[in-house]
Amino acid sequence: MTILKIRYIFIYFTISSIVMLGFVLYNDSHFHNNPLSKDIMMKIDKKNYEIVSLIKEKYGIYFNVPILISDKMANNLFGLAVYTQEHKIKIVLNKNRFQESVDYMVDYVLPHEYAHALMFRFGDFTKKNGGHTKKWQKICLSLNGKKCDRYVKHNDIIFGKIPF
Repeated sequence: MTILKIRYIFIYFTISSIVMLGFVLYNDSHFHNNPLSKDIMMKIDKKNYEIVSLIKEKYGIYFNVPILISDKMANNLFGLAVYTQEHKIKIVLNKNRFQESVDYMVDYVLPHEYAHALMFRFGDFTKKNGGHTKKWQKICLSLNGKKCDRYVKHNDIIFGKIPF
């Protein structure tokens, strides 16, 4: 191979890499500077409706919790169920985690947080095991939570986001 061919190959890969880096940076910036897409919001709404229906069916109460999307949460958090000083319950989901896996956030995290919210609704504010008691686990499973383990296995979080 001649030196000229090697230079052309080098230039080609350098330019291709710069273009791909620009594309990745643009997509990342676009995600962080805009609200979640309508498609993602529809998935959240559909799952919320399913969970509210299950709560009505299994517990005999209408319990629809406000769901907030925040880009201000620590990256190690996927979501939180919050009981406010005004005795209101809300669920906060980490917007940044939706960039990794929408399905994980909707199918795993939302039922998980709803189970915590129901614990608050039932007056159970235990902090034992981070709120992941057997009662919480039973509620989470009743809401069709996909992973309702009482103890987090970090490999589950990673593997749950990788499409195989």
